[in-house]
Amino acid sequence: MTLQFAALGAALSLGVLAVLLHPLWRESRGAVIGIALAFALATFALYRVVGTPAALDSANLVAQPQTLDDAISELQAQLAKDPKQADGWRLLGQALTTEQRFAEARDAYAHAASLAPKEPDVLVEAAQSRALAGPQRMFDEQGVRYLEQAIALQPQHQRARWFLGIAQRQAGHDAEAAKTWEPLLAMVDANTAATLRPQIDDARKAAGLAPLPKPVATAAPAQGGLRVRVALDPDLAARVRLRGDATVFVIARAAGGPPMPVAVERHTLQELPLDIVLDDSDSPMPTAKLSAAGEVEVLARISASGDAIPATGDLESRPARVSLPSANPVDLTISAVRD
Repeated sequence: MTLQFAALGAALSLGVLAVLLHPLWRESRGAVIGIALAFALATFALYRVVGTPAALDSANLVAQPQTLDDAISELQAQLAKDPKQADGWRLLGQALTTEQRFAEARDAYAHAASLAPKEPDVLVEAAQSRALAGPQRMFDEQGVRYLEQAIALQPQHQRARWFLGIAQRQAGHDAEAAKTWEPLLAMVDANTAATLRPQIDDARKAAGLAPLPKPVATAAPAQGGLRVRVALDPDLAARVRLRGDATVFVIARAAGGPPMPVAVERHTLQELPLDIVLDDSDSPMPTAKLSAAGEVEVLARISASGDAIPATGDLESRPARVSLPSANPVDLTISAVRD
């Protein structure tokens, strides 16, 4: 591997990672690892742009790029010499996006898409770059064509379907947006589906269509799980003005233990009444599983701010203490304002 490649690849990767990964590390280490792997692949792609070790001797070594801008400029120079590298244009688009040079990123991704027209991920990135470069952050006709082409190649491509639905809603095609999004419900996990379903229903409502049927409740909890039913007290609903997109947390925590949940799910107010199952997949800490708790307190809370930390003015149910395992469902009614 050439020293030129090492310098350029390291500068691009480290520069982009420094911008992207630091704020993500505290919130989602899985996302950080995913981005790091993506840039490892991008570095391999850059190797293909720069060339082979034999193509460079010590007499032709160039100064190592000192900044991300320097590395971008050098990559642009390499692509000017050999513009047929789709992976190189894609890497350039990523770096330019990180620098918020959105118009240049759009053009780089357009080159990548023209060279890799059968790669759904490239097409989706090209479409997204066009929206970012637009004055109103909207998908234009070419962006929509990219997304439709990606779905034609891979009907289950989740990002392509999500972005195409957004583009259709932006254009006022609400029924089409709902139709585009509905297949996603069978592709994503339960928590994501619970967040997506209100978006679909909003699109259907705007199109004059009825909301989707309520999902069928799980008949019985999985091993180690706990079935919880949550309702809102009608008297409280009549007295307090509530937004349909307000966040509802359903929480189980060790009875008499720390306040950290051993299981938690996040929903929206308009999904009430809820009939869900809390299990180990809902545990935020791998070392504190619901199935390992002998007794738990279960409660439901509406947070107008969307923050999981309790706050004055939140609406809550009374905690219910349950011994595990339990074959009986827990019924919670949100009926009080938190002091």
